Amino acid sequence: MNFEHTEDRRMLSDMLRRFVAEQYDFATRDRHARSERGYSIELWRRYAELGAIGALFAEADGGLGGTGFDISVVFEALGRGLAVEPVLDALMVGSAIAAAGTPAQRETLDGLIAGALTASLAHAEPGSGYELSQVGARAEWRPGGWVLNGAKAVVTAGEHADLFLVSARNAGAPDDEAGISLFLVGANTPGLTVRGYGLIDGGRAAELEFDGLALPPEALLGEAGAGYPVLERAIGRGVLALCAEAVGAMDCARDATLEYLRTRRQFGVPIGSFQALQHRMADVLLEIEQARSAVINAAAALDHPDRATRERALSAAKYTIGRTGTLVAEESIQLHGGIGMTWELPLAHYAKRLVMIDHQLGDESHHLARFIALAPQE
Repeated sequence: MNFEHTEDRRMLSDMLRRFVAEQYDFATRDRHARSERGYSIELWRRYAELGAIGALFAEADGGLGGTGFDISVVFEALGRGLAVEPVLDALMVGSAIAAAGTPAQRETLDGLIAGALTASLAHAEPGSGYELSQVGARAEWRPGGWVLNGAKAVVTAGEHADLFLVSARNAGAPDDEAGISLFLVGANTPGLTVRGYGLIDGGRAAELEFDGLALPPEALLGEAGAGYPVLERAIGRGVLALCAEAVGAMDCARDATLEYLRTRRQFGVPIGSFQALQHRMADVLLEIEQARSAVINAAAALDHPDRATRERALSAAKYTIGRTGTLVAEESIQLHGGIGMTWELPLAHYAKRLVMIDHQLGDESHHLARFIALAPQE
């Protein structure tokens, strides 16, 4: 199989890397991450103008690409800048709309691609863990529409989102795959309460509560009770995006650490000349390349028709990224010494983001168990 990027994809990668390097330095990122909104709406629109959001979706859906490698190129570049703009949620919400949306709902997808609105995925719940089928929020059909009750946790950029993709159960037990429905909910819908807070690695998230939230019939995305496959595919694309983001962040942590080893002197020589440190850095470099290979494999399998093949490749990548990201974070800080823990040093923020990526959309342990569970039965 040929893993070489197309010319258009290489141009997109180069353009985004230059944009991040020139327009998204650490001071700029830190200012936006700590702002009231948690990100820059101007930069969000710039990403749209550059085609970064459009590259995440197929041409049939109004985008410019939509393959696994398009997603990985975009998010690897964003990972190099620790971007806090809500591109990940745009990918997941937009993918669900593209897969199951009506013509009217697909107009929302056009708005996402154009940068005219933002959307957040509201699926995780307090105490639900990482299992996608764990949905306790309830959706009840009543004459004239749906009524939602329940809560959602850690909704990224939800405080200022224009739209939410909400999962709620209209049938079955709290852990059944069947009976989950998906709804598009506007931010100003009566009965919706949003409480925002800052995240440890920058940006903001929100807790959502639904108290008799009334929705019209056209708010339902796809078929009632059949939302799990749509959700799985959309979150699978998010898993790949996170893995690619981590590779970009690991590359920057690696480069910063190598530069420090070359320039920091002790006993009259660069500390990078010490064999013990060389061995540790060599292990880091090998692990990063292993992680990169896992992401390439997941990108190639993203649209595979066999569910088990696709999902195992994604879980393998997320497991590898979780393990390697933690290693890179720990080794980079230790090789820097005490300065590696300071707020002013960008490396500390790369390390923090790598650790947090492990906990988004399923951690290392969850995806290892999932990889094993999806193995072919003999």
